[in-house]
Amino acid sequence: MSETRFWIQRLSKTGVRALHILGIAGSAGGILYGVERELWLNWWVMAMVTGVILMTLEISRSKLWLIQLKGVLTLVKLMLLASFFIIPQHKPMLFITVLLMSVFIAHGPAGLRHYSIWHRRRIDEKQGKKKR
Repeated sequence: MSETRFWIQRLSKTGVRALHILGIAGSAGGILYGVERELWLNWWVMAMVTGVILMTLEISRSKLWLIQLKGVLTLVKLMLLASFFIIPQHKPMLFITVLLMSVFIAHGPAGLRHYSIWHRRRIDEKQGKKKR
């Protein structure tokens, strides 16, 4: 991969991630303090759309993501977010749980993020097979 292509991909993903965090931050007050939905809904939509983009990028890079803890916990987070509709009175606690899970998996050691729930051990993409 050329250096130019590397930088374009890296900065694009970083930009999408920045928008994702901005969307989460923008919707956080509304969710945590019960503010009118119309005031934070656009932030929420931005967080969800960019989250789907980030997931798609990860899955297209490596299907292992789906069985590694980083992918599995992302799917669990989506289920917790979907439960907003089932138990809306618990939105703040669900949101906090999702946020804490995000921090631990994003900033945890590679052995945690790459742990495969299927293989019961850390599993990484083989060097020759890695897509870039």
